[in-house]
Amino acid sequence: MDNTFKKGKADNIVSPDDKVPENLSSETRINVGEDEESSKTEATELAGTTELLDLEIQDIEGIGPSTTKKLREAGILSVMDLAVAGVEDLAVDINSTKDSAASFIMAAQKLLRDSNILEKEFITAEAALRKRRSLLRCSTGSGVLDELFLGGIETQAVTEFYGEFGSGKSQICHTLCITAGQPVESGGLDSGVIYVDTEGTFRPERLEQIARERGVDPLHALKNVAVCKVYNSAHLELIVKNLGKYVDDYKAKLVIIDSIISLHRAEFAGRGTLADRQQRLNSIMHKLLRIAEIYNIALVVTNQVQSAPDTFFGDPTRPTGGNVIGHASTYRVYLKKSGENRIARMVDSPYHPYGDVRFTVNEKGVDDLEEELKKGSKRGKVGVSKEDN
Repeated sequence: MDNTFKKGKADNIVSPDDKVPENLSSETRINVGEDEESSKTEATELAGTTELLDLEIQDIEGIGPSTTKKLREAGILSVMDLAVAGVEDLAVDINSTKDSAASFIMAAQKLLRDSNILEKEFITAEAALRKRRSLLRCSTGSGVLDELFLGGIETQAVTEFYGEFGSGKSQICHTLCITAGQPVESGGLDSGVIYVDTEGTFRPERLEQIARERGVDPLHALKNVAVCKVYNSAHLELIVKNLGKYVDDYKAKLVIIDSIISLHRAEFAGRGTLADRQQRLNSIMHKLLRIAEIYNIALVVTNQVQSAPDTFFGDPTRPTGGNVIGHASTYRVYLKKSGENRIARMVDSPYHPYGDVRFTVNEKGVDDLEEELKKGSKRGKVGVSKEDN
């Protein structure tokens, strides 16, 4: 992030010692008060980030040298790792009861709250709204797709793209690898990217092409992406279990898993293994959601589809994984082919409006259609209005 951007942000901060002139209107006074509160919040967050580097597992109440050794042997090296751990897995890893494991996890989360790294258990809706407005968003590379997400892929959330083969899932993921490395003011996250490839679809040549077409240094873009090739479901579960460590190592703000279901779908065949498969997927998805929220990163997963033979009217295409993946995903987008183009539909979201947008895939990765670009230039921005849909 360049110094110009930082300076502009700092100029908007009003010192608490500055006195508000008496002749200001009430509206102006409120804005100044909000700026003061915003500056205090930013200062607190910065202080919390600094303290995170100093926190050790031994600082957690109730954890001594013996338990610390067991945690490290289990791959839990930091307070953040412990805070996002699952009770069942932790109890097995350190050979303790579930109650003890739960108490360790809650103690780790309490330490993070006391250090202002995690928010308090109860906050006002107004404070929650202020926090939501400060979340980072990563551009997909397409103006209409960004508008569908009301600004781009959101941090502290799991975004799922599902669709049949060739619908654009992997192309969106490849484009995100390039846009995430861009400065925040350019729609990126100014960070590294972790790409977990379970289907063998990752192509560095494609990243190089997208970067060059978008005017980004290809060498820098490729160095910014850490790729992990996963070969079986147990390997994927291990990667997700240690994901917090990799996020820290690669300074990543975006994690992509393409796809979340393919290995489990291939290995757990038949109804007899369905319950075991779903429980494993449930564990993975909830772990990803906790990591996204606590580490403040954007998590993108792709999902396969299946046909529902009992559907006589409408689209028989259904995402695999059932309700386990559906409930754990914060945002769910359905991708489908439309001739040479693609259609993205917001299927599930806590607050996004439901609607469709059309985009294309070309040398730049995910991009807007030419007619959408023309409409955007007439409206003063790139996007699709309700009338266009």
